[in-house]
Amino acid sequence: MTTTQTHTLAVPGVDLVYDVRGPLPPPGGHPVLLMIGQPMAAEGFTALAPHFTDRTVVTYDPRGLGRSVRKDGRTDHTPQQQAADLHLLIEALGANPVDVFASSGGAVTALELVATYPRDVVTLVAHEPPINAVLPDAGAAERARAGFYEAYQAKGSGAGMAAFIAMTSWQGEFTDAYFSQPTPDPATFGMSTDDDGTRDDPLLSQNSWAITDYQPDASLLTAAPTRIVIAVGEESAGTYTARTALGMAAVLGQQPVVFPSHHGGFLGGEFGYAGKPEEFAARLREVLDAG
Repeated sequence: MTTTQTHTLAVPGVDLVYDVRGPLPPPGGHPVLLMIGQPMAAEGFTALAPHFTDRTVVTYDPRGLGRSVRKDGRTDHTPQQQAADLHLLIEALGANPVDVFASSGGAVTALELVATYPRDVVTLVAHEPPINAVLPDAGAAERARAGFYEAYQAKGSGAGMAAFIAMTSWQGEFTDAYFSQPTPDPATFGMSTDDDGTRDDPLLSQNSWAITDYQPDASLLTAAPTRIVIAVGEESAGTYTARTALGMAAVLGQQPVVFPSHHGGFLGGEFGYAGKPEEFAARLREVLDAG
């Protein structure tokens, strides 16, 4: 079994906590494999990371999430700030450039990392980045986002998450049919209808809107030496993040690579959102080795 060592890196405004599985420098000529998510912390990769025992795998808690406690007094999560944090983390590892597997909002951060620090990454696999700007119905997507935010502000986490699920599971563009639906009932999804009193959840509040508002710079991304692979889950077809993956791939002039399962396809059920981590890992290895 690969030993995991936990470290803390002091950077401006936060102490970043990260975990290293394997030796540094990495063995076998493989780059370090950095796995990142948003608003998910390192624990989201507990089912995926063990499948890469021949590589050194690094996971981390993004600024303000999990164990990475902020000291700057802010609550917003921006791709630019997180990319700057990752650049300092990669430098601290002393093993750059690295390979990156990035999921959801983490994939948006990783695209900004490549655009801003193009020599930090060899291969980026960006799995279903949620970027409204690449959608033909970007304005409607922003309206749908506002809908789950308003539900959260009015009635708390259960109501907000029910509306979020309704948005992210909707098939196709956000049309009048979507907006004419009744307000989703949290009980339908096994969640409490009681107001839990929270209003600052990083997923349901406005704290992470800078991620879905991200404007990718195709000229910087295509000019970078990094090999960028946009990935989409085979079970995600037609949903919001599948459509943003297709849109981002089109911006880069490519077709997305299909991965097993859905948006959380690498999860092992630890969040009640089980995917197919073994199959997902095999596909990720195949894509990384192809580079």
